[in-house]
Amino acid sequence: DNNDDDAADDGNEGDGAAAGKKKKKKKKKKKKKPSAAAASSDPSGSATAPAAKGAPSKQAECRLLTEGSFTDYYVIHGQTEPPSIPVAQLFRSQDDDDAQRPPFPMGEIQEHPLPSNGHRLTSAELRHDERLSSSLYDQLRHASEVHRQVRHHAQSFVRPGIKLVDMCTRLEDLNRQLVQEDGLRRGIGFPTGCSLNHVAAHYTPNNGDDTVLQYDDVMKVDFGTQIDGRIIDSAWTVAFNPRYDPLLEAVKEATDAGIRAAGIDVRLCDVGEAIQEVMESYEVELDGKTYPVKCIRNLNGHSIGPYQIHAGKSVPIVKSSDETKMEENEIFAIETFGTTGRGYIVEDLECSHYMKNFHAPHIPLRLSGAKKLLAHINKTFGTLAFCRRWLEREDGGSFAVNGNKGKQEKYLGALKNLCDVGIVQPYPPLVDVKGCYTAQYEHTLVLRPTCKEILSRGDDY
Repeated sequence: DNNDDDAADDGNEGDGAAAGKKKKKKKKKKKKKPSAAAASSDPSGSATAPAAKGAPSKQAECRLLTEGSFTDYYVIHGQTEPPSIPVAQLFRSQDDDDAQRPPFPMGEIQEHPLPSNGHRLTSAELRHDERLSSSLYDQLRHASEVHRQVRHHAQSFVRPGIKLVDMCTRLEDLNRQLVQEDGLRRGIGFPTGCSLNHVAAHYTPNNGDDTVLQYDDVMKVDFGTQIDGRIIDSAWTVAFNPRYDPLLEAVKEATDAGIRAAGIDVRLCDVGEAIQEVMESYEVELDGKTYPVKCIRNLNGHSIGPYQIHAGKSVPIVKSSDETKMEENEIFAIETFGTTGRGYIVEDLECSHYMKNFHAPHIPLRLSGAKKLLAHINKTFGTLAFCRRWLEREDGGSFAVNGNKGKQEKYLGALKNLCDVGIVQPYPPLVDVKGCYTAQYEHTLVLRPTCKEILSRGDDY
């Protein structure tokens, strides 16, 4: 998910400090594999035994996933193919002494930049501070492993010819199953973005939208998973035609540059400058014309707080004057967007994404429909983003909260009323100029006292 200023509002101790990025990727595969905890999606509460551990064998069709990435990587953890076992049954938290399961897998470890951070990796005092945050890191790693397993499986069925609404429904249903959806305690972090081509973000199909993915499309898949409000926000770009490779590579490398630049006491403007330098060193040739890859300058990464996808700090993706610093234990989504267009987005098209204003004041509502819808939003989504498709599900967005009696009927007038009075914020699609192509890569990281952990890193991107 992304934050954009102008258009919409939008421990295990580190076992290895950052070796060079390329080396890190290789190591990643092994490290990625450990992730954790407890209880079943089976309503009876009976645990499902992990499957016999197997060898991954299936490769994705979409381009620019890391070489050697398998869509069924999770079978090495005892997950089934397709995945069906809640991730909490495959791994454990750090304070759980169940020797049968490994701890939740740690993300990629990198050192904090800046000479002033040189002491952090070896500081016993800071390692002690991290142990005090072990439950937070467990939640983040748990949500990250769910995200990884869901997206890897999605990479096996996302191909030309699939209806986007079917793709989103399948991905979201698996997300609910593997996280053991439980209302606000555990579930989906925000709607599945599947924005195509010149649409950069905040598009998911509403019911009745029968858009089909085409071979020549460039699709940004952006979804989230949350445990106790701790949101993992990560995205990648799906393309099948190799002509888009330079665009995808530019954005992927720019995101990795932003991740490397991030750290405790780093100024946000310096992260943006590092991103822009890499992004704008690329060009892409389409139909005989060469386009420079530009950063979409009014889209940003963002800090993440409990139940708050955009927690107040914006991470620019171009050079800026924002000297605000990143701080210890903050969580950031580092995301970048590249385009062959003008490099500036505006709101357009039919809205699908909505979110209750985190600081919404109490406003007396006259319409009974608006009161009813707000009560439904409060108990089902709180301040997490939601979409129209979810309101129209039999469970209204959460079986744990509503059973099969949650479906909202004739709610559009009530939703407009909640938006008009400022309780709910609409987030329409964000678009560059028609005919251009946009790409996105995104990871969530936590600035641990000793190191930074790229939580959502996988062997895919």
